[in-house]
Amino acid sequence: MTGPSSAAGHGAAAVGPWDVPGRGWYARDVHEVAHDLLGAFLTRRSAEGDVTLRITEVEAYDGERDPGSHAYRGRTDRNRAMFGEPGHLYVYRHLGLHHCVNVVAGPVGRASAVLLRAGEVVEGAGLGRARRTATGRCDSDRQIARGPARLAVALDLDLRHYGAELTDPDGELVLYRPAGLLRPPVATGPRVGVSGDGGDGALYPWRYWLTGDPTVSAYRRVSARAR
Repeated sequence: MTGPSSAAGHGAAAVGPWDVPGRGWYARDVHEVAHDLLGAFLTRRSAEGDVTLRITEVEAYDGERDPGSHAYRGRTDRNRAMFGEPGHLYVYRHLGLHHCVNVVAGPVGRASAVLLRAGEVVEGAGLGRARRTATGRCDSDRQIARGPARLAVALDLDLRHYGAELTDPDGELVLYRPAGLLRPPVATGPRVGVSGDGGDGALYPWRYWLTGDPTVSAYRRVSARAR
């Protein structure tokens, strides 16, 4: 398997061969999937060119058992993708302003998902930065996908990609992991922008990030509706 062509220089990620995880890889506990997404690579192919990022920060949402999850109160038309097969995207528009991209995890019907919060662009940085500057300020390459909204813009992902597949090596979107990749050092903390019971960082320290990585977004405690 040929992986992202610009991955050299990123530690264990520079070592091949590359794996494209299948459906069963995603059909695990959401926290296991969240940890294993860190250090993986997500490629978005388009007529403009390819953009690949190394995932550096995520948040786990555990379906109907999690007060912070969109699925906490059951299935709706908006969240139906979360109840479907793992290995697809759940994309939503936050407060009508920007898009957030989630990877569906766990068994069918569990409604678990992992929010992609930040990444390091390792291929197609020029294209990713051009997309970002078309919608706002981008001071450096480390800012291209630093935060969930910026990540979505850099990859040009929106509601068109609701339910998109990640397990097809030839697809528009594909997730790669270097074979034998060891879990890197990971830090944990409270999720961002979650109110109510699901916002209790002591009970839900379910934001995970690569320790010391400069592309990880800054934590801001804000009051917002449960996601």
